[in-house]
Amino acid sequence: MKIEKRASGSYRVRKMYKGQMYTVSFDHKPTQKEAMLAMADELQKVQTKHESMDFRTAAEKYIESKRNVLSPSTIMGYKSIIRQIPDSFMKKNIYDITAMDVQTEINGIAKKCSPKTARNNHSFISAVLGVFCPNLKLPTPLPQKVKHEPYIPSDEDIKRILDCAKDTEYEIPIILACYGLRRSEICALKPNDIDGDIVHIDKAMVPDDNRNWVIKSTKTTSSTRDIIIPMEIADKIRARGYIYKGCPDCISNYLKRTERVLGIPQFSIHKLRHYFASKMSALNIPEADIMRMGGWETDHVMKSVYRHSMMDKQEQAKRDAAEKLRDSLFS
Repeated sequence: MKIEKRASGSYRVRKMYKGQMYTVSFDHKPTQKEAMLAMADELQKVQTKHESMDFRTAAEKYIESKRNVLSPSTIMGYKSIIRQIPDSFMKKNIYDITAMDVQTEINGIAKKCSPKTARNNHSFISAVLGVFCPNLKLPTPLPQKVKHEPYIPSDEDIKRILDCAKDTEYEIPIILACYGLRRSEICALKPNDIDGDIVHIDKAMVPDDNRNWVIKSTKTTSSTRDIIIPMEIADKIRARGYIYKGCPDCISNYLKRTERVLGIPQFSIHKLRHYFASKMSALNIPEADIMRMGGWETDHVMKSVYRHSMMDKQEQAKRDAAEKLRDSLFS
């Protein structure tokens, strides 16, 4: 064991035990015997204090401790991860779990699941261990992220979909999604949330951990906002007395079916928010204003929009170059 002097003038002794680092502090420089006895006493305290608790119990306690601060969908996601983790890991005593155990578990998940799933599982496992085993370090190599370029629908795509949805249950939800609303926000809206042409957004319909749909306040302060919609759409909502009464999943299923019938590339209703951001950007609306209107806390979606715009410009530049070369060769 190494005895180290701190900048404060005190001394510390550290020891790695079962993948965790333990520290004992002194206000004087201890002898080797003093250091060994103090560390042995610390390890004894740790072993005495630690009850026998398997990872499943620890994970459930972790989720319960976060229930009032996390969204129901996040809680449901955590429970889904618990169902994915093998019993062999779930039954391990949490205080005996090592970094190698975690690495082995993530290796197994990475073999049969996507990199995103493996990373999500690791985030949850490390969060639980961070609470119950704060000294455990997890230098886990994770699978490389797979970068997906989201398809942003065109004006023509949107017009064709809205033509199909006209005067159906899904027309208003799809229009509102084009104005930057999330599906959860659309399904929670009531006519009295609309004042003139202003829509007040302060709640969302989300699944709880029992997969029942519940109305909750918006997930972030940025999500609570007012947006402006065309007066004719606001009047249409008031005339029929509601925005949408069905199950949120039915909107997504309708959109998928319609895209398939029309031969349009598949995209989720959430991508209509990307369409909204793309249109606002093309109109030279400042990024900060777009983020406020869409209820985004970070500029992640704007980076996606800019990347998509650059790819379109690069494609056009290549086509222009090919046209000019053709003219030179064959005209």
